[in-house]
Amino acid sequence: MADAPTPLTFQVRAQRLDAHASQARCKQAELAIDTDLAGNPAAFNPAELLLAALAGCMIKGIERVAPILKFELRGVEVRLHGVRQDVPPRMASIRYEIIVDTDEPDRRLALLHDNVRKYGTVFNTVAPGTDLSGELRRA
Repeated sequence: MADAPTPLTFQVRAQRLDAHASQARCKQAELAIDTDLAGNPAAFNPAELLLAALAGCMIKGIERVAPILKFELRGVEVRLHGVRQDVPPRMASIRYEIIVDTDEPDRRLALLHDNVRKYGTVFNTVAPGTDLSGELRRA
């Protein structure tokens, strides 16, 4: 019987800088976080961070499967729109548009989209508790 694979683990550290911002760190990266009650236009707020994480997951998933599928692309853009519900506070819905600059046929675009939905860690974490839907289309 084969040993179970060691699960991937992730660590992020966040610290309040002042009443207007906080900072998250992981590896060699730093990210400003808007934790000001009035808002901070120079940083992502937590809901925007969630959307950015989802976009990053989608793009990373495409990067992972493109060589496996021999999928040729020149670029990818992800656009997301989230709607926050007040009571209880949560992201009620997220709509996305993945725009791929490619000459691949439509059936291959559909296959790429299936892979994004099926194998994305953040996608599969968000999807069960949020109305998450969108499309993958050609640029």
